[in-house]
Amino acid sequence: MITVNTTITEESATDMQANRTTGHRQKKSALEQAGGTKGMVYSAMPALTFVVANNARGLKFAIIASVALALGITVERLARKESLAPAFGGLFGVAIAAGVAWWTGSAKDYFVIGIWASLAGAIAFTASVFARWPLAGLIWNSATGKGHVWRADKYSRLYYDIATLVLAAIFAARFAVQQYLYQADEVGSLGVAKILMGYPLLGIGLLVVAWAARASDKRLKTAGLLPAGRR
Repeated sequence: MITVNTTITEESATDMQANRTTGHRQKKSALEQAGGTKGMVYSAMPALTFVVANNARGLKFAIIASVALALGITVERLARKESLAPAFGGLFGVAIAAGVAWWTGSAKDYFVIGIWASLAGAIAFTASVFARWPLAGLIWNSATGKGHVWRADKYSRLYYDIATLVLAAIFAARFAVQQYLYQADEVGSLGVAKILMGYPLLGIGLLVVAWAARASDKRLKTAGLLPAGRR
């Protein structure tokens, strides 16, 4: 009986260790899929192709070229057995943008959904701070499985308020700049602004979110609200 119990305990410990290892791998994989150099390139290529092709051959060719490129990127990502969500998400976004431009007959409308999505993001992130549920904290802690314990500490809420407002400012800047260029019919500049104000600015925002998360975790661990070994 002792031998059996010991064996069961050892097997349970092995299973727990395996689960922890698998969890770490899954988190790492999700982080890699969220961006990185490859993600930046994939994000920029369809818009850049659209602008270049539109200047060279006109709107219809630009639409076909950008959608074809997005389809090729999707196939390549699926061949590499990457997650389906980002693979099809990028294709869907390009297809919708191209469809709007095709329907209106205006090249600048390729960017219109992204412009208004930025305004919606700025409003949503700002409103969440006033509602005392800053989205940076809500999204980060939900994704990392920490729940809502961070809301019990006012300084943690402050850290996430700051991170959320930084993200709101990024969305607002995107809208202001790109809406100005849209009104001025600057299609080429819109493409450049979309690329430069995409992943680079988002990277800055994520750095602030990471700072807020580290500062919050430190306080929560000190207060005993978060296990010392939890990350």
